[in-house]
Parts: sequence; structure tokens; C-alpha cells
Amino acid sequence: MKLISKRIIELLIFLVILSFLSFVLMKLAPGDPVKQMLRVDDVAVSEEQMNNLRTELGFDEPVYIQYVKWLKRFFQFDLGSSYMTKEPVIDELAEKFPATLRLTAASLVVMLLIAVPLGTLSALYPNKWIDYLSRSISLIGASIPSFWLGLLFIQLFSVRLQWLPSMGTGTAAHLVLPSLTLGFAMSAVYMRMVRASLLEGLKQDFVRSARARGISESRIFIFHAFRYSLTPLLTILGTSLGSLLGGTVIIEVLFAYPGIGKLVIDAIMNRDYPVIQGYILWMGLFVVLINSLVDLSYKYVNPQLYVKGGDKR
Repeated sequence: MKLISKRIIELLIFLVILSFLSFVLMKLAPGDPVKQMLRVDDVAVSEEQMNNLRTELGFDEPVYIQYVKWLKRFFQFDLGSSYMTKEPVIDELAEKFPATLRLTAASLVVMLLIAVPLGTLSALYPNKWIDYLSRSISLIGASIPSFWLGLLFIQLFSVRLQWLPSMGTGTAAHLVLPSLTLGFAMSAVYMRMVRASLLEGLKQDFVRSARARGISESRIFIFHAFRYSLTPLLTILGTSLGSLLGGTVIIEVLFAYPGIGKLVIDAIMNRDYPVIQGYILWMGLFVVLINSLVDLSYKYVNPQLYVKGGDKR
């Protein structure tokens, strides 16, 4: 209970600092959201009308007063309303999040199906043809930018073969190309990590002791070496999961996928400050929560890391 309370306090402090920095930087950024809002109607507006709208939105007040007012609403679970759509920011984020969640899950499945088998075989048969093959695939995946890979998939599967849709959502087919692009790009890192972690695990003293006791190789691999390799994998998995849930901006824009990443790009183009601020806090919240869960999972994956120096958390 004490650990949970400490995590909650740390989360609140982090969100306040993050919100303050993002709020100030947005105010310092070039561009006028008032002009952008009035330009939507494509009609001529006077300077007086723009000044009235600035006063209505509170832009004529000092930045610190604007931030304090925003922070009060934030602690009341109110992130404000979008300048463009007039809808509550929380509702817009909640509406777009399921699409990003589906893309995240599909991308992780693709990544695991590629990285775990090839990385495992590469560790079990080092310097064999399967090892060279997996390392070559990993090198290619790490070298190709994700947006260029996505363009290649669109050209091949959508334009030439016409097997899959290249944009939008609605069916499982719409998930294939963006999830394949993200999954393949991530698998390059995870493939190398799986290989390196398993090779290190197979060299540990407890593995040699298990072999000396006559335990089968398959049991040693699954319950000893593979469990040992999960610690670094969980660490980078938490980072990847947090960024994916925050919105895969480039891929969502490339495939016109209506997720959180696409939402924030549109908000940046329109100087929609409440949506941008809400997105930053949304992403920060998920990154902190996921990293906390990963940290807590070490207790079950590798208890020795969780109890260090006699400090039992």
C-alpha cells in the first residue's frame, strides 16, 4: 500500500511538471489559434472580433494565470474543449483511443511472431544459417524507416495487388498494413534483444548447475534461460507499449488511420492547444503507468532485482 501511494504521488508530481512545461512551450510557439479558428469559416474578420475572441478564451491574461486556471480544471478532470470542434478533449481522446489500442495490440502480435521465434532460433543455433538469416532481417528492419516501409507495403499490397486497403478503419483488413509496418520495424530491435538475452542466460551458472543435475535442455531453456531473458525484454516492451498507446503518429498519418496520433497532428496544424495539452498528459500518464507495471513485474520475473541491498519494497 505504501508503494502504491508513493507511485501515485510521483505520478501527480510528474503530470504537473509535464503540464507546466508543455503549456509554456505551446504559448511560446509561433502561430495564433484565434486566426486559425476564425479562418475555418473562410470569412473576413476584423481585429476587434479577434481581440474579443482572445479575451473570451483568456489569451489576454498572463501565462501563469492561464496555467493556474487550466490546472484547477485539470484536477477536476476537465481538460477543456477543442477550439475547432468545441467537443470536450477527454471525449475526443476517448473516442480515438480504441482505434490506437487495436493498432497497438495488432502491432505487438506481429512483432512477437517475428522477433521471438527468429531471436530464439538465432540464440539456440549461433553462427548457423538461421542465425545469419535472423541477423540480416534485423539489420534490414533497423535500417529501413517505418514510413518508407509503409509506402512500400501500400504500393505492393494496395496499389499493385489490390489485396488490402491503404487507409481508414472499420474492418480487420484495415489493420493489416499499419500493424505489419509497425510490427516489422519493432521486431528488428526485439530480435537482437531476444538473441543477446538468451545467449547471456545460457551462460549463467544456474544453467550449468541445472545441466549437471540432469534437467532436460527444453526445461532449462524455458524455466531458466528464457525467464532470465525476460527482464530486459520487459523493460523495452514497456517503453514500446507506452509510445504505441500514446499514438503512432507517423504511421497513423501515413495510413489515414483515425487514432490518437492522427488527432494530435490535426490539432498541431490547427493550433488546437487544449487537444495538444490533453494528448501530452495522456501519453505521459500511460508511459508512467506502464513503466510502473513493468517495474512491479520484476518481482515475479526476477525477484533478485526486486529485493536489492536488503530493501524489500
